[in-house]
Amino acid sequence: MQFRFITAIIVFIGSYLPLSLILLAQNFDFAAPGKKFCWPVNEMGCALPVKSPIFSIGLFALTLLCFGVTLIALRVIRPSIDVEVMEAEYVPTDLMNYTLPYVVSFMSIDYQETGKFIGFLVFLAWMFWITHRAGQIILNPVLIAMGWRLYTISYQFAGSQKAFKTSALSKGHLIPGPHKQYPLQEIQIIKPEDSN
Repeated sequence: MQFRFITAIIVFIGSYLPLSLILLAQNFDFAAPGKKFCWPVNEMGCALPVKSPIFSIGLFALTLLCFGVTLIALRVIRPSIDVEVMEAEYVPTDLMNYTLPYVVSFMSIDYQETGKFIGFLVFLAWMFWITHRAGQIILNPVLIAMGWRLYTISYQFAGSQKAFKTSALSKGHLIPGPHKQYPLQEIQIIKPEDSN
């Protein structure tokens, strides 16, 4: 199954939750905590302790929402194809695609600097396009932090002797034996046969 474009965007945006938190922290107004907090913010003496709160808080909320949707989607996927995993080799995920934007964020990306921020968004758009075309959109470090692991597996379909080799994403450690799979882009989602 190929990710639909909108679903791929949601997964990609959710994978940058830590980056949005870094940018939110970088836009924290350290002078604001001394001021009185009130709502609405346009009153004299009132301030949110964040510079560009619409962008800072909005981007963080968007990535948090997209990450939540990704976790829920992975949880509700019900693999239905019976397979016998013969070999499972853990593959440390290539984090370079996701590391570059974090490095760029420390080069003084600021929501007030429109040119730099737009350039950063263009960079992220290219990263999305490359990972989507490569069929690797589901691989991201935030999922690793949540216990998902990437494997190279050899498997057979139930009742077949023909062996296949592919990449698989599994929650926790994957051991050889009977499992259920769900194909998603170039990656198989594998869950134990007795898993719900």
